[in-house]
Amino acid sequence: MRLNMREAIIAKARELGFDHAGLARVQTLPRGAFLREWLRRGYHGEMVYLERAPEVRMDPSRLLPGARTVIVVAKNYATSVRRTADPRCGTVSRYAWGRDYHEVLRGKLSDLADFIARSGAHAKACVDTSPILEKLWAQQTGIGWQGKHSNVLSKAFSGWIFLGEVLTDAELEPDRPAANHCGRCARCIDACPTRAIVAPYVVDARRCIAYLTIEHRGSIPMDLRPLLGSLIFGCDICLEACPWNKFAKVAPEAAFLPRDGLEAPRLSQFLGMTREAFNRRFVGSPIRRAKRAGFLRNVCVALGNSGDSSAIPALEGALGDEEPLVRAHAAWALGNLGILLREAYGGLERRLAVESNEEVRREITAAIRAYRTNESTGS
Repeated sequence: MRLNMREAIIAKARELGFDHAGLARVQTLPRGAFLREWLRRGYHGEMVYLERAPEVRMDPSRLLPGARTVIVVAKNYATSVRRTADPRCGTVSRYAWGRDYHEVLRGKLSDLADFIARSGAHAKACVDTSPILEKLWAQQTGIGWQGKHSNVLSKAFSGWIFLGEVLTDAELEPDRPAANHCGRCARCIDACPTRAIVAPYVVDARRCIAYLTIEHRGSIPMDLRPLLGSLIFGCDICLEACPWNKFAKVAPEAAFLPRDGLEAPRLSQFLGMTREAFNRRFVGSPIRRAKRAGFLRNVCVALGNSGDSSAIPALEGALGDEEPLVRAHAAWALGNLGILLREAYGGLERRLAVESNEEVRREITAAIRAYRTNESTGS
């Protein structure tokens, strides 16, 4: 009887559009204690929500009393679209090209939980906003294994997968945990430009480009800015470096296809965007998580790395932005361009004369100083 229920759940998950579903018994996870050490080292950066009640993250029965089974589902989001090498264009992580996956998965997971509840069991749907160690559960249910970059890899769909979970107090036959197939490969570690993967399976978020461009709310550390290249929201570099990518299959879900040209957006178009325009442009998109100030900060850094002289007027306009965070990074960008392009410095001098924010003044002064040093050495 229980096995029939298990098969019905897997069939329902497929019917709802999930590409894979697996089950595991609620237990103490083999690497659950890793979270405490990771937090102790401060690798979570400003993501203080991860510090709250770590014991809940390690025990699903605290989310659903009496939980006996964790059902993990996977949704492929790979596309056939390729990035452009044009430095005038920004790079957005593939997961954010289409609709916010939380919206896409949440309804499907709720339907799956309702389906289970109709059998008389209790069920609770979770997306990654719920306190559950979903990557570790994905391995326990056979969905895939956690690669050295910390993302889940699937033999069938590589690393381009979204995860979701349903907890239930029904005791169901579990799947076998997935084996790790990374072997001695370390391409993801070698590919990370900021060296955020400090050891196999260990990511220091404070150096991770995805964290810096999405979760981090303040100034991006000066030494890391040149390493961001054209990345303006998220980063796929470690996933792209993974050899398992050759097994990626194009996802049939239209919601994940690029919208509004987000696979290769022209950077300069974003500067000067009002808060209202930002919210309209990115309604239903994960990009709203960075908020206007954070997103335009990222755009300024990418323009500073672009070597594109046509970006100078837009960056000079950003020196007058309402947000000091944007003004500060526009100043850095002009300074970075100015090492090559003398015309980038006129706007900096003019802005310094009227700027009152001390952080922005420091950024402008540093940019001007770098330019003068460059001029005096003739380099």
